[in-house]
Amino acid sequence: MSFHVYILQSQTTSRYYIGQTANVEERLAYHNANYSKSLRNRGPWQLVHREEFVTRSEVMKRERQLKSWKDRAMIERLVRASR
Repeated sequence: MSFHVYILQSQTTSRYYIGQTANVEERLAYHNANYSKSLRNRGPWQLVHREEFVTRSEVMKRERQLKSWKDRAMIERLVRASR
C-alpha cells in the first residue's frame, strides 16, 4: 500500500488545498461531492500535484512541510515543476 500527499486547486476560486490519503481518486471524488465541511461549496476541485510515499509517517511529514510554507508562490512553483 502506498500513501500520497496531494494538492487540489479550486476551479472557481483558484485556492489550493493540501491533503494526504491512500487513494487520491477516491479523495478527489469526496471533495467534489461536497462531503468535506472545510471545502464545501468551494469546488469543483482539480488535482494539480501528487507525491507517493511508502509509509504513513513519511506522507504526514511531507504534508506538514507543504502546509508550513504558507506561501502561495512556493506552492505554485511546486505545481508548475510537476507538470
